[in-house]
Amino acid sequence: MLSKRVPTVLPPMTMEEAIEATKIHSICGLLQEKAFVATRPFRAPHHTVSDVGLLGGGVSPSPGEISIAHHGVLFLDELPEFKRTTLEVLRHPLEDGRVTVTRAAGTVTFPAEFMLVAAMNPCPCGFFGDPKRKCRCAPQQVERYRERISGPLLDRIDLHVEAPAVSFDDLRSDETGEPSAAIRERVFACRKVQQKRFGPGKVRVNARMSSQQFRKYCTLDSDGEGMLRMAMEQLNFSARAHDRILKVARTIADLGGSEAIGGEHVSEAIQYRTLDRKLWA
Repeated sequence: MLSKRVPTVLPPMTMEEAIEATKIHSICGLLQEKAFVATRPFRAPHHTVSDVGLLGGGVSPSPGEISIAHHGVLFLDELPEFKRTTLEVLRHPLEDGRVTVTRAAGTVTFPAEFMLVAAMNPCPCGFFGDPKRKCRCAPQQVERYRERISGPLLDRIDLHVEAPAVSFDDLRSDETGEPSAAIRERVFACRKVQQKRFGPGKVRVNARMSSQQFRKYCTLDSDGEGMLRMAMEQLNFSARAHDRILKVARTIADLGGSEAIGGEHVSEAIQYRTLDRKLWA
């Protein structure tokens, strides 16, 4: 449910983005009755999807799920159930925003600038860490289950968020949470800040910053520098995780209306590296 709400809080596609998405859907024969893709795509392939189905390919190379989700959301449910080789093909598209497929018929490059949203259980039985129900898995089972997700892939996922079980009272409560419209307004305001920062060009969001832009816009004050140094030394984060933390901290600062990245922004960004700390530290 949460993953399906993500496209609803994102800014509408620009005309350029809509045209790019429409071209891909047209190649794949997915337009059907509608002749134009006006809303952000949401794709949720099953965990049995093949490398070709996810990445693209075939005798005459055609786009895969990651390209069909271009400018939208790719949702992978039960992430450890996907074949490890299939997940590994996501690494370069997540970095580059495109995928190159080489076959006997030739080489084709498809755009693949998508937002990856994935979900997984904490262990095979699903109750590891649950305060009310006892986990039935042996430590070795939990470790093998989590090791299906490689460290390099986790490095490329910006936010690791734990979602605890919802209590019966909360399920039956008439109280409603924050509406998507309110969240959308904050997202719009944050995107406007980023558009003003980067100006015209291919880079529209903090996650796609170039190395030069990264050094320019992700400077830290003394508190933030000390916080990041401590995390890197004590938690053994990789160089890629270091850059991801700073980009997330930049976005957190943007959401808070702060021009500078402070210690509190870096601290919050570090808290979103939960799986790094549990699995690889």
